[in-house]
Amino acid sequence: MADNRNGCSFGRSGSSSACGESVIIDTYHVFDSCRDRDCFEDVAVFLTPDGQELIERTTNVRVAKACIVASNITVDPVQFNRGFYEITVRFYIKLELEACVCLGRPARFCGLAVVEKSVILYGSEGNVNVFKSNMGINGFCSSPKLCEASNNLPTAVVEVVEPIVLNVRVAENNCCNCFRCCGCNDIPEPVANCLCDNLCFDDNGRHLLVSLGFFSVIRIERPEQYLINATEYSVPDKECFSTDSESSPCDVFRNMDFPITEFQPVSLNTLDGSCNSSGRSGCSCSSNNG
Repeated sequence: MADNRNGCSFGRSGSSSACGESVIIDTYHVFDSCRDRDCFEDVAVFLTPDGQELIERTTNVRVAKACIVASNITVDPVQFNRGFYEITVRFYIKLELEACVCLGRPARFCGLAVVEKSVILYGSEGNVNVFKSNMGINGFCSSPKLCEASNNLPTAVVEVVEPIVLNVRVAENNCCNCFRCCGCNDIPEPVANCLCDNLCFDDNGRHLLVSLGFFSVIRIERPEQYLINATEYSVPDKECFSTDSESSPCDVFRNMDFPITEFQPVSLNTLDGSCNSSGRSGCSCSSNNG
């Protein structure tokens, strides 16, 4: 049984009678947010030299896995609309692909797709410069640093699930939609290093095109200060679970709860985006390989 959890005494109404006080906290205030579903059709894929050679020999290609490896988010004020900001998000998606060049033996290779979207949200106004101290530098007798103030732009936060692969195809060299937002030289080096080899794009060869679907939530927020009622620190009720070095693996296994929910099939009425009573969600999306 856990020990005493709280040093405060509470009355019958549930309010603290001994240690409640008002404190000021610094947190973030969400001014605006939106959700979106985006479909990017026929996005050109940057390939490694091995991947380019494979698609020149076959048109039977599928995506085994797609994941977002990096993103770039910019926030710019909208002219003539005070308080509104344009948020531009660029996603870099690593693709693990398979090409059928020999029956029964698919060849694996990697590629990189780049997509970009923009939204406009309200983020209020801020006309102050924000300076913050550096924890690692003592200000006494130290030289001042120039241009260390932030311009008080709001912060954009993007939440996105892994992309859903809707289609993948090999196009001939007359592709007209290749590289809508950037070229091979515009890919940041840390992103390019996620692949096994250098990226290339052959203007005279075949192109690999992929269609991707994204579910995302974007919000814009600013730091704010609030006055709240607080109490002393509360000790958690839950005790830490630790394995005894003298216990056998089987003893640890016997103490685990049986995963009943894993054996319950999901019915059709739970696939509407709501969570069922067992806690599992019917809205989790699995990647559809093209």
